[in-house]
Amino acid sequence: MIDCESERPNELPQVLKVRTHSFHADVLPTIGGADSAPGPHDYFDAALAACKALTAIVYARSHNIPLERVETHVERDDSKERQGTYKLQVRLVFHGPLDVVQRKRLYDAVARCPVHKLMTTATVEIETAPMEEP
Repeated sequence: MIDCESERPNELPQVLKVRTHSFHADVLPTIGGADSAPGPHDYFDAALAACKALTAIVYARSHNIPLERVETHVERDDSKERQGTYKLQVRLVFHGPLDVVQRKRLYDAVARCPVHKLMTTATVEIETAPMEEP
């Protein structure tokens, strides 16, 4: 479960809570925000970056691949979002004493990370309904 509420009355910044973790969201000044935190699109894109990195590490551990660390870089092209196309370009670097075969296996694994699949192959159903007010 994720909870989100306005940080201060009549302002845009939000506080999100996931289990014991708290983080913030805001939007750019061009939309009326203060850019005090990442925006919803940033978190969407970041979910993909994190999932690919974590998938690589978990895969490497389970297959005894000497992966030491992962870097992911995600660039967004949202210029056609209103027409239904949201493009994310992901670049990865795998660090460690890896051979060509191990690197290929890692690239194959991250291409199938759960968030990538969710973003590209799943049908997501969203129901929006009122909560009980306090």
